[in-house]
Amino acid sequence: MKNIGLVILVILLLAGCENNEKFKNSLDTPQISESDIEYFQNLVGDTVLFTVDQSGLRPDAISILKAQADWLKEKKFLPITVEGHADEQGTREYNLALGARRATAVREFLIAKGIDQDRISIVTYGKERPLRVCSNEDCWSKNRRATTVVGKKIVE
Repeated sequence: MKNIGLVILVILLLAGCENNEKFKNSLDTPQISESDIEYFQNLVGDTVLFTVDQSGLRPDAISILKAQADWLKEKKFLPITVEGHADEQGTREYNLALGARRATAVREFLIAKGIDQDRISIVTYGKERPLRVCSNEDCWSKNRRATTVVGKKIVE
């Protein structure tokens, strides 16, 4: 009986250590709620659009990115990933490079607005992840984009 009590005590102590480690990690890692993500996506705006074959920021993109920077300053330690995309026109290689330039343009803008560069990673998908599959300008224009994903950072 004495051994059973000792075994139970050891199990409880080990379980407590495991829970303490989980709690410690949750304090070290920035937390983001679903409502934060929805707010960012729908009210701040997580996506900026680009002109054909361009990676320069348009005035409407700058407005959205200023709002992103303001929101991200409030969420000081939240990591982000900027995804660069292109439409289906052009070669895979060209569109991967174009997506990278678009993601980099967004990243550089956010850094210039005071967001720590260590919080931001970029990834390019080129034409591999279209929002819409189509063969007309109205549709292609939605695929020429960079999307800022909050709470996620790709280790480079």
